[in-house]
Amino acid sequence: MPIRVLIIDDSAFMRKALAALLSSDASIEVLDAARNGEEGLKKIAELRPDVCTLDLEMPIMDGMTTLSKIRLLPENQRPAVLVCSTLTVAGSQMALKAMRLGASDVICKDPDAIGAGNEKIKKDIVARVKALAPSTRAAAIREAATKPNAPKPAAHFEWKNRAMHGAGIDLIVIGSSTGGPPILEQILGAIPADCPAPIVIAQHMPAMFTKSMSERLGEMCKIKVRHAEADCKLEKGAAYITMGGRHSRVHGIGMGGYRLEVSERPTDALYKPSVNELFHSASLCSKERCLGIMLTGMGDDGCIGARALHASGGLVLAQVAETCAVYGMPRAVVEAGITAAALTPTMLGQAVAQLAPSVRAAGRAAA
Repeated sequence: MPIRVLIIDDSAFMRKALAALLSSDASIEVLDAARNGEEGLKKIAELRPDVCTLDLEMPIMDGMTTLSKIRLLPENQRPAVLVCSTLTVAGSQMALKAMRLGASDVICKDPDAIGAGNEKIKKDIVARVKALAPSTRAAAIREAATKPNAPKPAAHFEWKNRAMHGAGIDLIVIGSSTGGPPILEQILGAIPADCPAPIVIAQHMPAMFTKSMSERLGEMCKIKVRHAEADCKLEKGAAYITMGGRHSRVHGIGMGGYRLEVSERPTDALYKPSVNELFHSASLCSKERCLGIMLTGMGDDGCIGARALHASGGLVLAQVAETCAVYGMPRAVVEAGITAAALTPTMLGQAVAQLAPSVRAAGRAAA
């Protein structure tokens, strides 16, 4: 069965260009196109698409209103939504808000590149649509559940074999891709200000999106959140979002401290930032004192670095399959047999929060 797609965009040029791009793949069927959200909702009810591409700025009914209405549909009638957003500050902020409202992923709306049939753009959009299709996601979860080394979703998480129940952790690295921003909000929002470790995050997104995401997280979190655009010393109780288009690597500087290197090398990496680069660097300088967390995303970026981190004594946690927009990156580390547990976003936030002295003290008092 082909993946059934509905295009919702007020631009006739974009509707035609996206339809041509997606139809070039035999596994995708473009059902129709709608000029605004109101028309799109009617066609969703009539055609039952698997995936919708959704523009945000449209007349009559805009994308955000449309998304809020899609969210209210029964689960078996609700398509996955791929937002098409312009690469501007306002566009990236709106796109991130759309993801909080239930959009699964975001692509940059570049009419020239899409209209020209740019091969890289074509492959990217087709891959995202395929990954977001409910049938693809369900199949990945079913197949992963049959693997002999697949950890069962945990009902709770306890720090074991770590000094002071995890207090020996002094560095946290996180890899995230498709569907990751709302999950990062849940995890970082649960961490108290006295978290004893710096947190470095590699999120697959363009620089404009990572900057907007850093600003949003900084407004809602108790810990400091910074957009890592240049080399810097890492501070405890602060999170660093690697600038899109660049890589981040962690280095030890003595006395238990760390510095962050931000660079464009390697220039030929498939993903920028690369989760592999981040995790591998952490394995060299933090070793058993490092916690690595793998969140939702396509592909297997981070698996090689996570293997190195696990081999050096570090702890690797993964987001549980059922909560992933795309079960790719977490699946890779789970199937590699290097994860200590597969947890929900809420539990991942709780696990990191337990590192803070205030939370540990409260736990002892309650006991």
